[in-house]
Amino acid sequence: MDTIQWGIIGCGNVTEVKSGPALQKASRSKLVAVMRRDADKAADYAARHNVPKWYTDAADLINDPAVNAVYIATPPAQHEMYALQVLAAGKPVYIEKPMALNAAACQRLSDAAAASGIKMVIAHYRRALPMFVKVKELIDAKAIGDIRTIQLDMLMSRDVPKIAQTKDNWRVDPTLSGGGYFHDLAPHQLDLLLHWFGRPEKMSGFGVNQSRQYAADDTVVGQMLFQGHVPFTGTWCFTVAKDATKEWCQISGTEGSIGFPFFGNHVVLKQNGIENTLPFDHPAHIQQPLIEQIVPYFLGEAENPCPPEEATSVMEMLDIFTKK
Repeated sequence: MDTIQWGIIGCGNVTEVKSGPALQKASRSKLVAVMRRDADKAADYAARHNVPKWYTDAADLINDPAVNAVYIATPPAQHEMYALQVLAAGKPVYIEKPMALNAAACQRLSDAAAASGIKMVIAHYRRALPMFVKVKELIDAKAIGDIRTIQLDMLMSRDVPKIAQTKDNWRVDPTLSGGGYFHDLAPHQLDLLLHWFGRPEKMSGFGVNQSRQYAADDTVVGQMLFQGHVPFTGTWCFTVAKDATKEWCQISGTEGSIGFPFFGNHVVLKQNGIENTLPFDHPAHIQQPLIEQIVPYFLGEAENPCPPEEATSVMEMLDIFTKK
């Protein structure tokens, strides 16, 4: 292969701007086929995005000889099934986050990829964004000295503006998503913490359904202890008043602090009493920086930018925090 020719299984909202166009625009990358069970929607997506082929059956897309890599962008309940089919066809696979419904399913996928020798990447794409690359550089350079604590607060109102709203709202159906809004948003945050600080030594937490608006937990609290005795505390609640909303992570050290919103575009660096705000512009197609790293990996020229083993660790955090 000298070009990755992608097929998408599940060309829904997440693929409209975040990822689909990025597959077209990345170097040595083409989007050649899409699949959706609704024929009209599949055909419409293909026409609007200049994709040559569309299907209503995932097996047809997977077995299309023009497709040499598959991106799975369905709800999480279908990730494992489709990924195993892609591996069986001998094609590399890129899976939306969260990787699967729970850590056990993630482990099965990770083991299957290792046994087959087929490449698998998970879409924790924020680790490739310049803003979070910068945060990692600051941490690695000890810009704020030795890390002492990490505090994350994500308090959202009932309309959860960070979430793409859909008619069926599958994100709060645990049978389809694994949990609620926590399972949709926290994987990005926890993956970055894993990427920066390594696998935690200890984890605990709990989830509760305070509002009873839907079947999933709407409030989650988690604690972890990272290497070097660095404690983390996170609070997620999706039913606070609008004037109580907050989304902020504070990494405090012996010589300052690094603060930022995981879903924002600036970093506040405090060093010895001096505060600097570092602004960032995210790319129009936010998955493109990671896809630019996936393509050379699939072509055998680079390391895996987000391996399934690490995504499995992220799902273990979610499971432990919510007592699954």
